[in-house]
Amino acid sequence: MRPRSLKLGTRRSALARAQSALVAQQLQESHAGLTVELVGLDTRGDRIQDRALTSVEGKEFFTAELDAALLEGSVDLTVHSYKDLSLERPERLRLAAVPPRELPHDMAIFARDVAQRLAAGHELLIGTSSPRRASFVPELLQRLLPRAQGSGARARVRLLELRGNVDSRLRRLHEPRGSERQLDGIVLAIAGLARLWADASGRGLLEELFAPLPRMVLPLSACPTAPAQGALAIECRADDATTAQWLAALDHAATRRAVNTERALLAERGGGCHQRFGATMIEVPDLGTLLYLRDAQGDAAGGAPTAERSELRWTPERALAAPGAAVLAWDGSRAARGSVEPHAVGIALSLQRLPGVGALFVAHRRALPPGAAAQINPAAHIWVPGLDSWQGLAEQGLWVEGCADGLGFAALEPLLHAPLLQLPPLSQWTILTHVAATGGWPSGEVIASYRHSDAPPEQDAPPPGATHLYWHSSAQFDRWCGRTATQAQHACGPGKTYQHLVRAGVQNLRMFPSPAQWREWLRL
Repeated sequence: MRPRSLKLGTRRSALARAQSALVAQQLQESHAGLTVELVGLDTRGDRIQDRALTSVEGKEFFTAELDAALLEGSVDLTVHSYKDLSLERPERLRLAAVPPRELPHDMAIFARDVAQRLAAGHELLIGTSSPRRASFVPELLQRLLPRAQGSGARARVRLLELRGNVDSRLRRLHEPRGSERQLDGIVLAIAGLARLWADASGRGLLEELFAPLPRMVLPLSACPTAPAQGALAIECRADDATTAQWLAALDHAATRRAVNTERALLAERGGGCHQRFGATMIEVPDLGTLLYLRDAQGDAAGGAPTAERSELRWTPERALAAPGAAVLAWDGSRAARGSVEPHAVGIALSLQRLPGVGALFVAHRRALPPGAAAQINPAAHIWVPGLDSWQGLAEQGLWVEGCADGLGFAALEPLLHAPLLQLPPLSQWTILTHVAATGGWPSGEVIASYRHSDAPPEQDAPPPGATHLYWHSSAQFDRWCGRTATQAQHACGPGKTYQHLVRAGVQNLRMFPSPAQWREWLRL
């Protein structure tokens, strides 16, 4: 095939050009001698800045002009944020490639003085143009934003309609107090910010407008994103087999499968940008695929949803065999917990380190010593395993940036390594945990601040002859593993407990996203 020059149609916004430039670069790297020229096009969606698109008659606000240019032959391919594409595409166009997906999460970004605003009890004004975010985000932020010391009161959050490109939205956070345009926070997709950061001109923009600001990465379990968020769609004419063949080099099968699943669910829901519907599929090594769903039905114009459904669908990496006819199950997640006690040496060390810590992972809300919240470096990046620990630290007035959604530290690493977030290397992190969980961390300084002082209560022990056991913690396992049958089927969640059981040589061990999926498998 003889290479030639291709014309790539793109919107003129900084993000659209950054995404298109990335695709052009990847194409040129994949095909020696091929050159790709960007052709800027204006779209109706970019011109409408003064109102929500859900209130405007019509559709294809960001794609119609690009489609027309492609169909008339003035460009050879177009690049879209896949989530912006309608479910019905022209038959004369071909979805030639879906490159590897960026991080799909939403991110809440705040004005510099948000901590002072929270401490003073002010209501926070958060900008978004998405009915889905308007439904999911306010309640979530009220749970996760730090509480004012001593008050115990949750943050008050009010959503405002926000339109515009990424840079114009970020500038709203830098407006002076008293300005009508000033906002306390906005919600954006990480993927767009990450692609801007990877672009030379885009990075300069973000270093000024984004880098200095507080942020929170919103967990997918509570805030699943728009179907196909984080993915790009590259289209060409259906009859242009040559261009399609070149574009095929960029296609990523796993991403295409995931977004096809998400968009099929959106089609079942009726489609459209007015939907209060989130669906995000991710792959977790050794666990399988997780599909987070949340559907808030109701008034898309801003009223409270009339009904809501949240669901986690799991497809195991290895198919689950039928559990068998005779099942005697023991669920450690429903057993009483043993008590804990402070570990004096670890507490002293943590209090010594916390004033200068740059990045901190608190493995459980109990791992933060009493009174230590006030000692932590105010500029520290704090991350946690899940929402329970996040809320626990928020109640102590701490700003947490993100969590592992209960999937273990390894599942968090793609976020922690994201260039956009500018987090310290893992070797510079401090991890607070308990005495029995200090092994197996990838790097960093691990400090044990507490220990399990009492064994779990004997009355909650697995029954003799239990065929299926779910271990909620390594302490449970160490207490009762000696009395389990050789052929028993063991299970636990991802993370440190699973690693502990693997190191102990446990056979017949399976990882589940949570006890709920284990109970569903056993039909309990």
